[in-house]
Amino acid sequence: MTDVSKPIIGLTPSHNTGTDDLSLRPTYIRALLAAGALPVILPLFTSKEDLEQLTSLCSGFLFTGGPDPHPFLWGEEIHEKCGVISTPRDQMELALLSGAMKQKKPILGICRGAQIINIGLGGDIYQDIQSQYSSIAPFPIAHSQPAPYQMPVHHVAITPGTRLSCIASNASSISVNSCHHQAIRKVAPSLIAGGAAPDGIIEEIEMPGYPFLMGVQWHPEYLWETDKTSANLFHEFVNACQKYSSFQ
Repeated sequence: MTDVSKPIIGLTPSHNTGTDDLSLRPTYIRALLAAGALPVILPLFTSKEDLEQLTSLCSGFLFTGGPDPHPFLWGEEIHEKCGVISTPRDQMELALLSGAMKQKKPILGICRGAQIINIGLGGDIYQDIQSQYSSIAPFPIAHSQPAPYQMPVHHVAITPGTRLSCIASNASSISVNSCHHQAIRKVAPSLIAGGAAPDGIIEEIEMPGYPFLMGVQWHPEYLWETDKTSANLFHEFVNACQKYSSFQ
């Protein structure tokens, strides 16, 4: 037996609104296991009391990728290019975010996860990049890549002095994969943007002064085996969860 227990990290599941099935891509699980965590998939349909107990049980939370958040959450009508929406998932994740932050637990958001964190803290998103965003790049960036997800397709410029900068070993930019048609527009007041794509799309958000709260627009769970920054991201997240668990 080891002297230190692995930190338990709760992951939010994807919701098929047609069948009511819950699912999760195994890439998230593999990345967390490799970083030394014990991942568990959270239920979507649960009472407030049960969710509070689950929040207390876990040392940290990973908000995963998935379908589009409901635009009513930030006061907009549904755009014609908005995709599938799961109101139960929106509600559960926003409640989980609030509860986890009250307990100062580490939080990592990936793709939709980054967007729902930003929305929950008072920011908003583009419902559809192609129709709502004017690129500052000389040509459109492939945010929904045709290549396999293990292949990076564009760069992210990193803001010096951020947590992302530390995780990327102070590199000025990193290469990432991309699979999204929505993106963060207005950053929530308590967050800062730590990275952007060549066309100006925000690719990373974080909360200064919080033990660990980050959201990335790309999918590091497909890159960690070959990309140092992606591996570092999961290790730093799991280390933050381990520190939280050790203090309990």
